[in-house]
Amino acid sequence: MPGTKITVNNNGNLRIEGDFELVDPQGKPFGLAGRTTIGLCRCGRSMNKPFCDGTHNACGFVDTVTARDLPPPKPKI
Repeated sequence: MPGTKITVNNNGNLRIEGDFELVDPQGKPFGLAGRTTIGLCRCGRSMNKPFCDGTHNACGFVDTVTARDLPPPKPKI
């Protein structure tokens, strides 16, 4: 079992659970105050990006998710 679980919620956020670190583009970590579970925005409308603030409920964000296999990665040239 991996140390981190990421759940893509239907019509909602990405729920991150377990042992993880969230960093900005410069590699500076976000202070998560000891949290082991967070929600990241998928709808793009959160006022607290990258974190979910529940706005997806009000803005009508709809995206049903079903797990699938990705094709193999293209070879690097």
